[in-house]
Amino acid sequence: MIVTLCASCGLGQAGFALPLQAALEAEGLPARVTTTDCMSGCTRPSTCAFRAPGKTAYLFGDLTVEDLPDLVTFARHYAASPDGNLPDARVLGGLRMKAIARIPG
Repeated sequence: MIVTLCASCGLGQAGFALPLQAALEAEGLPARVTTTDCMSGCTRPSTCAFRAPGKTAYLFGDLTVEDLPDLVTFARHYAASPDGNLPDARVLGGLRMKAIARIPG
């Protein structure tokens, strides 16, 4: 799974990619956290995308450092899902209201 954090947003500028990568590794999740310049989520910064080959991709916005546990929980469910779809959005916790898009794989 590739997790991409917007480098232009506050979290990206603050170096949030490092603690996010560390938290995912601590859970044993196969993820690579990257950053990229502006993800065009400016109306809902900070943004982060999760994607994997053949899976639905997700884009979240309005993120803060307090969302780290929910991002890790989401990543765990995403990694376990064969197609990236989650049958129950409640596992997203606070991220449920921060989802900007689901992009079919």
